[in-house]
Order: sequence, then structure tokens, then C-alpha cells
Amino acid sequence: MQRKAYVPGVAVLLAALLAGCTGSSGDGGTTDNSNPGEPGTATQAAQPGKYAALPEPCGAVDEQLLEELLPGIAQLPDEAEREKAYAGEATVTFNTDRKAGCRWKVESAQATDHLTVDFERVVSYDNAVSDDTEAERLFAERLAAADLPVPTAGESGSADATGPSGGPSSSPSSGSPSGSPSSPPSGSPTGLQPRALEDLGDEAFLDDELSSSGSTAEQRTVTVAFRTSNVIVTVEYAEQPATVGAVPDSKEMQDRARKLASGLADSLGG
Repeated sequence: MQRKAYVPGVAVLLAALLAGCTGSSGDGGTTDNSNPGEPGTATQAAQPGKYAALPEPCGAVDEQLLEELLPGIAQLPDEAEREKAYAGEATVTFNTDRKAGCRWKVESAQATDHLTVDFERVVSYDNAVSDDTEAERLFAERLAAADLPVPTAGESGSADATGPSGGPSSSPSSGSPSGSPSSPPSGSPTGLQPRALEDLGDEAFLDDELSSSGSTAEQRTVTVAFRTSNVIVTVEYAEQPATVGAVPDSKEMQDRARKLASGLADSLGG
């Protein structure tokens, strides 16, 4: 009889324990549906970029294109020197998954040519900002730093004054930052001024500078930069003639640099 007297007390104790383990959110308990990390309760991270790695830059330019960009390379007399010139020199970086580059330099009787190709894979460390958005922001900074001339009202919004073949189009020349007509900047012929490009990656621009080093020949530097998803690619192509007073051809250099950039975009799938 004494044993039966204790049964109701045990039942009450078990009920209390069960209530403490499965209490609702209304009485201060924690239910399975309110556990941290449950789908729908955590902030969704921004999407990663399309690219998780970079190509090997020194192998990104084939020999035929190198011979177009660096005309003296095939005429180098020493075979070992010629092979070294074709191979290029890798840019030193701390993380080749994030930044990688290669440079070439060839001297000939006619000119000294330089070529640099740089890849940068942009990664956002802010969960609310995607890799693409961060790359877009960085590219906008580079575009602003290039200080391209503002197109006149008669030009297209892209400010790309060349046709599909890279030759001059019928668009008016770029103007000064105030919008008034001006002579072509940086010594570039009309229609070949620094400008945004429409047909390369997600966004792109071309810069063309003609500089003089005292009594030496003028050096022309053509830069083509483009962004594809979270990767920014920069091609810098420079030539300095051996003859004082000679000026490198703007259209020829721009066509070569754009051809290389287009091939790099194709290899990235952009």
C-alpha cells in the first residue's frame, strides 16, 4: 500500500521534467524552430564570384601574338636569350590565387617594347557584399584614376570611338572634361583617344599616353583593362623607338593590345 502512495508523486516529477525540456517560447523555453543557424533565421551570405582561381599569366600569351606585340623577339640572335624572352618573367606576388602577372621586354634596332599582363581575383570579406560587387567597385576606382576624357554630346554613351575591327569610327572626337571640343589627348589621333570599351568583358576601358624622356624618343603606353565577374585583367603595352623624334603608331599599338585583351577575355570565358 505504501508503494502505491508514491506513484502519483513520481508521475508529477516526470511531467515537470518533460515540461522543462520541451517548454514553448512563450514561457521562456527554447524550441527546435528557434535554434540559431536554422534556415530562414540567419542572414544569407552574398554569392561568391565566378572565378576561384587565376590562369598562369606567362603562358596566357601565345608565341605568335608575342611576335606581333614584340617585333624584335623572333630576331634575337641567341637561342637561349630568345627562349627566355618568349617565356617572360613572372611578377612577384604574395598570393598567386589572388594576383598574378607576367612581363616581357625586348630590345631591337628599331625599338624597345614592353608588355605586362596582370590578373587580379577580387574576394569580398563582407558577407553582405558579393565578390562581383567588390570587383565592380575596384574597377570603378581604376576607371576614375585613368581620368578618361569626357565624351561630347554627339558621341555614344560607351565613348568607344573605334569600330569592331579597332579602326576609327565616324563618331566625333572626345572632348575635354568640360565637354568642349579639344585636341586629342596624349598625342592620340582623333578617334583613338582614351575611352571606355563596350565589347570586352563586363566593362572595360583603354588608355593611351605619349610621354617624352628628355632628349630620348617618345614612349607610347597603351593600357587596356577589363573586368569579367570578379576578375580584373590589365594589359600594359609600351614602345619606345630607337630613333629620336620617332613616334609609335597609336592605332597599331591599340589594335595589338585590344587583340590580346580580347583573347584573354575569351580564355576566361568572359
